[in-house]
Amino acid sequence: MLTHHVLFWLKADTTDEQKAAFRKGLESLEKVETIKSIYIGTPAPIERAVVDTSYTFSLVIVFEDLAGHDVYQVHPIHKAFLEEFRVFFERVVIYDAE
Repeated sequence: MLTHHVLFWLKADTTDEQKAAFRKGLESLEKVETIKSIYIGTPAPIERAVVDTSYTFSLVIVFEDLAGHDVYQVHPIHKAFLEEFRVFFERVVIYDAE
């Protein structure tokens, strides 16, 4: 099992409509056949010193294995998402875990 966790910080001037489109773009990724499960979220209203709520969107994808992840990385749906939405990224941090 491999978990791919991506945190997105969108640019400050991103509109609500653009954020809604971005979320739909994230949702489109679930069509990649190697994805076992996917979760898209926004920061929970938790105020603790160890909790980072500064990001805009969180994407968690679970793959069966590294090979499934590798298919995802070059998949046309993933590439289309990046092509359309990378202009909104201020910062992206990825955590991959086995």
